Amino acid sequence: MIVQKAVEIEREGMTIRGMLHRPDNIEGKLPLVIMFHGFTGHKMESHFIFVKLSRRLEEVGIASLRFDFLGSGESDGDFVDMTLSGEVEDAKKILEFAKSLEWVDKDRLYVLGLSMGGAVASILAGQHSDDIERLCLWAPAGNMPELIKYRLDELKKEKAIEHDFEHYDLGGFLLGRGFVEDLMSLDIYALASSYDGEVLIVHGDRDQSVPLSASHKYLDIYGSQAKLHIVEGADHTFNKFEWEKEAIDTTVDYLTK
Repeated sequence: MIVQKAVEIEREGMTIRGMLHRPDNIEGKLPLVIMFHGFTGHKMESHFIFVKLSRRLEEVGIASLRFDFLGSGESDGDFVDMTLSGEVEDAKKILEFAKSLEWVDKDRLYVLGLSMGGAVASILAGQHSDDIERLCLWAPAGNMPELIKYRLDELKKEKAIEHDFEHYDLGGFLLGRGFVEDLMSLDIYALASSYDGEVLIVHGDRDQSVPLSASHKYLDIYGSQAKLHIVEGADHTFNKFEWEKEAIDTTVDYLTK
């Protein structure tokens, strides 16, 4: 039997909403994976890849948590107020929640992040290395400051935004100036570098959103503790059945070896 239920946690008076998957036919404490979605994403992620991963993990006896960051999905808050540092604070609360579950094996807590969620996951792991046994990064946007700066410079050239803009309409998502200022103050790779556990990085070599070089830079900081699995032909979120399957299979193998 599988237990899947909605869960809520609080941060600064706002509710972070998520989904818990727990295999219920296994004796003893269970390992658990925390999943962090990407920029403009949500707890199911593109083509429900996080749901599919959670269900695969259930089959091998691993529980999982998927949450919407504040300002995204069904959680409280507005996207325009979202910052990467704020998502790291959300992630810390989620980690605390996971550690509070009495049936969770605290020695087998894993974290996975996609895109900007990968950047969040890597920072969290760097700051809480003792709590996280393994880290999995899917197309991690450790270069997020560079990506946003490039995009904003292009918009300024096109006169789509002014230098001191308050927010920018990004396909229906209002991107706030606070998000940009916060990003420019962060060195994601430096913050991530303190993590001393095992790392798996999965990245498509045709990713047009976050270049493969961003993952190679993670390899530089992690050294021999990290492994990069390249999904040939794949885009940023593995938007093809065979790419999706390879990302999920590689991750499940890594977490169960």
